[in-house]
Amino acid sequence: MLRTLFWASRPLSWVNTAYPFAAAVLLTGGLPWWLVALGTVFFLVPYNLAMYGINDVFDYESDLRNPRKGGVEGAVVDRSAQRGVLRAACLLPVPFVAVLAGYGIATGNLLSVLVLAVSLFAVVAYSWAGLRFKERPFVDAMTSATHFVSPAVYGLVLARADFTVGLWAVLVGFFLWGMASQMFGAVQDVVPDREGGLASVATVLGARPTVWLAAGLYALAGALMLLAQWPGQLAALLAVPYLVNALRFRGVTDEDSGRANAGWKTFLWLNYATGFLVTMLLIWWARVHVL
Repeated sequence: MLRTLFWASRPLSWVNTAYPFAAAVLLTGGLPWWLVALGTVFFLVPYNLAMYGINDVFDYESDLRNPRKGGVEGAVVDRSAQRGVLRAACLLPVPFVAVLAGYGIATGNLLSVLVLAVSLFAVVAYSWAGLRFKERPFVDAMTSATHFVSPAVYGLVLARADFTVGLWAVLVGFFLWGMASQMFGAVQDVVPDREGGLASVATVLGARPTVWLAAGLYALAGALMLLAQWPGQLAALLAVPYLVNALRFRGVTDEDSGRANAGWKTFLWLNYATGFLVTMLLIWWARVHVL
């Protein structure tokens, strides 16, 4: 079961949610160290187990038809383990959420509690039967983007950051990047999703238009970075590799959409290289504006 929970939580993606929260609260400052540590651990493991564990349980039928499932790109949770995965996904976050929400209430920061609630609702609503936002074209991409942007927004609100025009530009750009990434990731699953009766932006628009739409959103996300405070404007260049990676598959068809999986694998490792460069930019930004 521990092995199943580990793979169901997508360990390769843990940093994608923990990093935005940690960066937001550390750069803003003013929070006790234990709260920063608690929040980072929460967005590192329990948050991802909830997000992906719920997804793997309710996507079981389509995952069986998907050749890329069963590894770092997503677990295929056996029926005998599904109840345990769902129980762990729902219960593990509870003590973390109780402390984080309690701190917000105790300090009169009710907005932080609201942001945390929205973030958790997006996690559940994406996959849970009866809600299934992932099957509502365009809502699926917006919900997925919320999964990754909301930890940053939560950290900023919790630390009572000053939301400047530049900061809003960064957050909106990050959101568009998240939408583009979800759309591009859906291209490779057009065939298994249709066979499993699942709807997405890619199954509705088709593989090729979805690739072009994702590329456009990557470009727009990069353009928004130009509104950030220097040297944050250099982050605009970080959108270029994602744009190039997506456009490699600009001629893909629905029938051969599975070959876009090569682009998705590139995307997964590209995130780590981008994360390193973002870290360097954040340190530079802090030296200019904070230190």
